[in-house]
Amino acid sequence: MNDSLIARVAALKTSPTPDLKQMWREMFQTEPPPFNRRFLETRLAYRIQELALGGLRRETVKRLEKLGEQLDGGKADVRRRRVDGRPICGTRLIREWDGERHEVVVHVDDFEYAGQRYKSISRIAMVITGTNRNGWTFFGLSSGRSV
Repeated sequence: MNDSLIARVAALKTSPTPDLKQMWREMFQTEPPPFNRRFLETRLAYRIQELALGGLRRETVKRLEKLGEQLDGGKADVRRRRVDGRPICGTRLIREWDGERHEVVVHVDDFEYAGQRYKSISRIAMVITGTNRNGWTFFGLSSGRSV
């Protein structure tokens, strides 16, 4: 890889989110998805490299698609879900409660809220509201149990 390409990819980390979204529009000719910043950075980094160096070989793409169909039976809705039904790692769940903004970060095995880790999103909802609540509903998600 040349220095210019490396610099473009490295610059993604410090670019403001609106700039990343504009870059998305230019590189993909679509509106950016409503995912977290990390998703935008990684997809843009891949796209920059893909345009500069070439993408996957056609045979590789076909092989990956075939393997994917073996796993999900060719059902696109299955591909969009994690096996455990949790949001993707790095997702930020934001909820306003009593005029205060609350943000939860999804990790692989737990959730982070106000600098502390919790195994249950319902526990976080209880910490915020002071009452027992379904955390999935509180944060506007479908049930964590349904897959």
